[in-house]
Amino acid sequence: MELLTARLKLRLWRDEDLEPYAALNADPRVREFFPQLLTYEESAQSVRYIREHFSRHGYGMWAVEVRGGASFIGFIGLGVPSFEAPFMPCVEIGWRLAFEHWGHGYATEGARAALTFAFDSEGLREVVAFTTVGNVRSRRVMERLGMRRNAAEDFDHPNTPDGHPLRRHVLYRLRQIEWEWAGRGN
Repeated sequence: MELLTARLKLRLWRDEDLEPYAALNADPRVREFFPQLLTYEESAQSVRYIREHFSRHGYGMWAVEVRGGASFIGFIGLGVPSFEAPFMPCVEIGWRLAFEHWGHGYATEGARAALTFAFDSEGLREVVAFTTVGNVRSRRVMERLGMRRNAAEDFDHPNTPDGHPLRRHVLYRLRQIEWEWAGRGN
């Protein structure tokens, strides 16, 4: 299963994606809004989880390549979170790109393709996104996608320790009908 945009291909993972994926997870710039960097083995475990998610749900975090360019720049896609929160159950949209590919609009472009898939192919009624309060770059992507935040729904991420500065998260939502009204996120 692949999703194509003007510049990107969102595709299933290949074994050779692990090396660049582990490198981006070891980059402090990429992991700025996560509690810690990931080891190579933790990245390998993450890839296994992503592949299993595709098997269970028929969608997941697609590996992203630049068409005619880089063969792996990170991931963009849909996931079913595995923690408990007041807004569960849900499907989230997420992205993580290697630092050298930031600032090109790839996250927004790929996320639009993932949202089209979510609403048109999967028939989802809503997709959420969340991040730490200070992650302004990801929040801007969410807003460019037409997602809306209600501050009353902000939450403490249960997988982040009490007292940790990254524990507080903002929640954004996008309903299928809003996506349609907005001209499919464009």
